[in-house]
Amino acid sequence: MSTSSDKPGGSRPARRVPQQERAERRVDELLEAAGEVIAERGFDAATMTRIAERAGASIGAVYQYFPNKDALVFALRARYGEKMDESWTELSTSAQERTVPELVDGLFDLMVEFMATHPAYIPLLSVPLNFRRDAAARNRLRVRFAELFQHYSPALSAEDAYRIAEVTLQIVKSLNPLYAAAKPKERKRLVDEYKAAVCAYLVTRLV
Repeated sequence: MSTSSDKPGGSRPARRVPQQERAERRVDELLEAAGEVIAERGFDAATMTRIAERAGASIGAVYQYFPNKDALVFALRARYGEKMDESWTELSTSAQERTVPELVDGLFDLMVEFMATHPAYIPLLSVPLNFRRDAAARNRLRVRFAELFQHYSPALSAEDAYRIAEVTLQIVKSLNPLYAAAKPKERKRLVDEYKAAVCAYLVTRLV
């Protein structure tokens, strides 16, 4: 059955969807280059031309897949969200084997490691884009937190787990701007303080 986009004159997606392995590799290279340039220069200075140069691609090749920088950055943030989501599996499945402090350590260690290996992640969090993620994507991390807490405490209702996840996530998110502005030694101290705060909260809810 054809859709409106299959018919002549039908609506087309804003970004060309890669259909071949070579095209998929090119998209991966462009997203990787965008992350590197944004991490080094910041969002405003990360022009499409600089990103194309870093990827070893023509500017036309960039626009072939991404009509503007907002579309490219939106795709990069979505990619980061997918990678972050994948990294939760081990922590979630081992939750019952951990104490609350160990659970909190694992949670923050996972996030700090992700920020270290994806230095554009924090700068991108504050970038306003003319795109809106769907509800499932926006709630993905809350759902992951809730699943983690239910794995740790199976008696916890889904409603309570989600509420605790919302509160925990808001606390964790507040670390981002402080972490981004801090020097390396101060970052470790900040993470330790946040671990203590989240641990104190979760002990009252999960134990």
